[in-house]
Order: sequence, then structure tokens, then C-alpha cells
Amino acid sequence: MQSLVQELERRQDASLYRSRILIEDGRYPEIVVDGQRLLAFCSNDYLGMADHPEVIAALQRSADRYGVGSGAAQLVTGHSIAHRALEEELADFTGRARALLFSTGYMANLGIVSALMGRADALFQDRLNHASLIDAARLSQTRLKRYPHGDVAALGRQLGGADCKRRLIASDGVFSMDGDLAPLPQLAEAARSRGAWLMVDDAHGLGVLGTDGGGILSHYALSQDQVPILMGTFGKSLGTFGAFVAGSAELIETLIQQARSYIYTTAPPPALAEATRTSLRIVRRDHWRRERLQDLIGRFRRGAEQLGLPLLASQTPIQPLVAGSAERALAWSSALRRRGLLVTAMRPPTVPRGSARLRLTLSAAHTDEHLERLLDGLAQLPREQNW
Repeated sequence: MQSLVQELERRQDASLYRSRILIEDGRYPEIVVDGQRLLAFCSNDYLGMADHPEVIAALQRSADRYGVGSGAAQLVTGHSIAHRALEEELADFTGRARALLFSTGYMANLGIVSALMGRADALFQDRLNHASLIDAARLSQTRLKRYPHGDVAALGRQLGGADCKRRLIASDGVFSMDGDLAPLPQLAEAARSRGAWLMVDDAHGLGVLGTDGGGILSHYALSQDQVPILMGTFGKSLGTFGAFVAGSAELIETLIQQARSYIYTTAPPPALAEATRTSLRIVRRDHWRRERLQDLIGRFRRGAEQLGLPLLASQTPIQPLVAGSAERALAWSSALRRRGLLVTAMRPPTVPRGSARLRLTLSAAHTDEHLERLLDGLAQLPREQNW
């Protein structure tokens, strides 16, 4: 165990040690941590749905009917009418033939890639993709090729030089640490021209972008033929928990038969599926939530520009403030916390070395007063000249 102690000490010395905070009370965005009430700007609850009374009531009501757990894997006795109804509504929401529920987005990405790809195939990924997609490539033992962030020309060269049976391009829709959008129309054309499949992880776009919150594919008006594999999650804009894959009937049946992370795990609770159904209806109905969020994003960026803050170019709820070093990002996070603001520092390996940052996230649940408190706190950060 001494080697583990040394590795932990190395992480601490490099300002890369990770610690959990313990939430004692409150509902986002105002929570209590270690006896201190904090205003949080680090949740993925972009539309404020995690605290919606109709969603809470649906969970409570359905727990009375179904109990708390599902009791088995979906291919045993874990698949309920609540799960089926949610899958049908997700297929309609995304404009696809069918949908399939997974326990988490991580499990969904592992299941998709391992079910579809093997050693004779090649998987092409944006260099800033989520860790779950990188791990999926490792698990499937497919050949992994990573192209520079958003560089479709480089991807084209990789596709042209690949000698393989199947080609799959996988990309985040909204990149979780930078907040920018993938160039999906160009990726779709590259996939079409090279006979590749295109898969999009829309965890951070679903609910926020597009008509009725349909996500990045709705934003770009891309069809199932252009993007045959869509993964989305519930733990962000929908405010619940879990994930799904949507696509053709053949895709979904293949995943049911071959996705190990679907077959060999307990099904999500039916009550959670019912709560997600309620959240989905509200998200589709309440356009004002997206409008409110876009208003906050615009006002925040204008205020940050006046302060000279080095924000990355993002028009999504994810607003990265680059510090550079891990030490500086931690210092900024601590300074904000002393002012009653909770913003977590993102450090390597979550982000590339030299690009440690504060990952500020906005929500429709934030008020105008909350935004002013955030900007005031950021204005007081210790800084060097011109940042």
C-alpha cells in the first residue's frame, strides 16, 4: 500500500487531489455545505427540473405503485410498463424509430461501442470527448483514432487511411468542459462520404438546444439517417437520472442482444422512469425555461466581458473560465467559496494540462440576483494584469 500513499501524496503536491463536498441541506442552486449556505454555479441541472414539484410528485406517487427498486435486469423482470412508455416517448421526442433505456450515460456509451465494434473495426473520436467514450473504445478493443478538437479535415484524412471493416465516428454534441458545439453537419457529411456511422453523445444538449429542447440534432436539423446513433441522459436538463440510446429498430435490437452494460445490470427503478416521463413533458412544454437560460447566458457573458474575464467561446450553459494552472484554479474556487459561491475547479486529467479552469454553469433556476452575486464575486478574484 505504500505505493498508493506515494501516489496520493504526488497528487496533493501537484494540486490534483480530488475531494468530495458533503451537501447537508437545501435544493439547488442554494445548498448547505459544512454548515455554510452556498449559491452553486456548478450543477448540470440546466433547466431547474431536479426540484420541480410535478417531477417530485410523480416519483413519490410511482414509488407507492412500483416500490423503490426494479429488482432485476431488464431482460429478467426489470422491464416495466413505465420503462416501455418512457422509451416510446423518447423515440417520439427525438424523431427516431426506437429508444432503449440505460442506467447511466457512461453505461450507454460502453454498451453502444462494445456491441457494435470489435478488433477489426476503427473508432474515430474528437480529442475532447467524454471519458466514457474513450473507455468504450478500450473495452471494445477496437482501434481508436483521435482527431484534433473539431478538426473535420483531420478526421477525413484519418478515415481515408483506415483499413478496417467498420468505421464509427463518435463525438460529444456539446463538449462538457468547453461548452462549444461539435460541427455535426460536417461530421455527418464526412461519415456519409466514407461509409461510416456517426454517433452523438448529446448529454449536455438535450433539453437546452433545438425545437422543444430536442437537442443538438434538432438544432442542426439532422435526421436519423445522417446521425444513426444518439445517446442522451436524464441527469442534466431533465433533472432525474439515467440515459437512453435512440435510433433504428435494428440498432436497438442489436443493443438488447449484445450490449453487456444493458444485459448485465439492474434496470433503473420504474418510479424514476415515471418521474422522467413527467420531466420530459414539462421540458417540451415550457419553452420559457430555455428562453430564460439563454437570457442568463447572454447577460453573464456581457458582464464577464466588461470584467475582462478570459471565458472560452461558449453559447451554452457551460461557461469555462480558464485559469491555466491547477493551483490558480483552486485558489479562484476557494476565493469564491469564501464569498458564498460554489464553483468547482476542473483540473487535469479532466481537462488538458495547462487549461485548468472554473467550470461555471448556469440554470433557469438562477435569479437575476444570483447572477449579480456571481459577477460581483468574479470581479473580486485575485488576478494578474490582464488576467
